[in-house]
Amino acid sequence: MSERSCPALLVAAPASGQGKTTVTAALARLHARQGKRVRVFKCGPDFLDPMILARASGAPVYQLDLWMVGEAESRRLLWQAAGEADLILIEGVMGLFDGSPSAADLARRFGVPVLAVIDGSAMAQTFGALAHGLASFQPDLPFSGVLGNRVGSARHGEILRDALPEAIRWYGALPRSAAVELPSRHLGLVQAEELADLDARLDAAADALAASAEVALPPPVAFAAPEARRVDALLAGVRIGVALDAAFAFLYQANLDLLRALGAELCFFSPLADSRLPQVDSLYLPGGYPELHLAHLEANQAMAEAIRAHHQAGKPIHAECGGMLYLLDRLTDKQGQSGRMLGLLPGEATLQPRLTALALQEVQLPGGRLRGHTFHHSALSCELTPIARGECPNYRRTAEAVYRQGRLTASYIHFYLPSDPAAAAELFQP
Repeated sequence: MSERSCPALLVAAPASGQGKTTVTAALARLHARQGKRVRVFKCGPDFLDPMILARASGAPVYQLDLWMVGEAESRRLLWQAAGEADLILIEGVMGLFDGSPSAADLARRFGVPVLAVIDGSAMAQTFGALAHGLASFQPDLPFSGVLGNRVGSARHGEILRDALPEAIRWYGALPRSAAVELPSRHLGLVQAEELADLDARLDAAADALAASAEVALPPPVAFAAPEARRVDALLAGVRIGVALDAAFAFLYQANLDLLRALGAELCFFSPLADSRLPQVDSLYLPGGYPELHLAHLEANQAMAEAIRAHHQAGKPIHAECGGMLYLLDRLTDKQGQSGRMLGLLPGEATLQPRLTALALQEVQLPGGRLRGHTFHHSALSCELTPIARGECPNYRRTAEAVYRQGRLTASYIHFYLPSDPAAAAELFQP
């Protein structure tokens, strides 16, 4: 395998909430409309941003992370994309230098130039000072330029542009406009499928970007060839039912790819709308927003009985975060409304007004050691003794429990299954 080259940018910001997703999506839509093949990645473990970015680019979005995904797998994903795409975009996480590893660490490791998005809504010439600070804080960082977000007018954008040092490229501006902003919810953005006008928002953002500057492709980046990866067919012939609908949608594309590479056949179903399970050997209940669909989930007793029968037959179930909440006796939302859930995991959970956990996690399971992350607003009461607890690499005190009841495995942790294919296979092996 040989080195591959492709134009690439890592879209970062001084802090969360500056509009990285909107800008990344606008760039992706703009170039995709011009007939270019655009591949987008998300730095870190987020589920919601990739839904928007996949719609904007017309291609699946994968995670990149030096810890959870790992350097070798991140390198393989970038190298693979470089052979298929005309442009690679990577949306950063939090502030450019925040966290360990940070978005800056990723940009430096793979030589991807940084485009910094700065909310310019309440500043003028200070915009240039902030851009200069981001560009020079780490002298070995490949820094390309900046984009002004939420500008008040074309003249405002010109003021921000003219404040930049000569060495920093101006990538244009997006206006402060409800037509391009992406709505948020307590876990982040609203899911792409819930936004009826998402394509109109993406097109409006792309149009505004094109009108503010000449948006040419960045220079090519060379991506080294990865080591060959071999995955044994540990799930050959296994049919896995994967819940996928408005209540359960937090799925890493890489997880689905791995399960197929392990030999499994994936059968998607909806706990909200379907009355029975497909003919499957195992179930995968991912995270999502079950708290927004309590009445529908409780009312669908045909599906509830089908999943209970699956469990009683000794067939595997793997449930993550929202999927685990669905297994409980009862789930209560922030407004105090509650619904009876499946009753396969003894306990209850209640949504809280504030975030209750946010941390990377690594867990030793019977089949191996899996990495992932936790991010939730609910508090759980469960009487089972965990079979394992997560460990955080950044020394946070969060140590999420992993429960096992027969062939049912459940946790708040969203696992990145390629981090240990053998451990992933054990969760679903009949």
